[in-house]
Amino acid sequence: MASLLAQYLDPARIALDLQHTKRTAAINEVARLLEGHPDVTSYAGLYRDLLARERLDTTCLGNEIAIPHARTEHVKRIVMAIGRSGPGVWFENSQQAVRLMVVLGTPKSNPVDYLQLVGLLCRLLKGPADRAALLQAPSPHAFVAAMLALEAKLRGLASA
Repeated sequence: MASLLAQYLDPARIALDLQHTKRTAAINEVARLLEGHPDVTSYAGLYRDLLARERLDTTCLGNEIAIPHARTEHVKRIVMAIGRSGPGVWFENSQQAVRLMVVLGTPKSNPVDYLQLVGLLCRLLKGPADRAALLQAPSPHAFVAAMLALEAKLRGLASA
């Protein structure tokens, strides 16, 4: 089976040293990586929808992971950007620091692919050793390689 993540991962949309430690500023910093993406019709609209979703309930999953996301009319297909923070980003609504943030925008008309992607991300980020591999990746390219290796391991396509 082909990689699901490969179509969404782009080293140019991965920031491994986030500058902001406050939630909304950090979400903006990561989401801004999607500005100019050919499948984003309005960055301002996407960002507004991300914040609106975050106000409904935290997107912090625990284990230093958050997946800020929005079903929005401002993307043509699913888009993804990733940010990593050494000191952590404080998610005050969940009282936790987040070190790895995956921002997703998905069309309102495509909930199935979105749910499949989020489910995969949750399974990939579940194990402490797997999270550690991502938190230690030295470059965006190495981060992508680590994510794809984790996906292959999860799918049983590579040895552990």
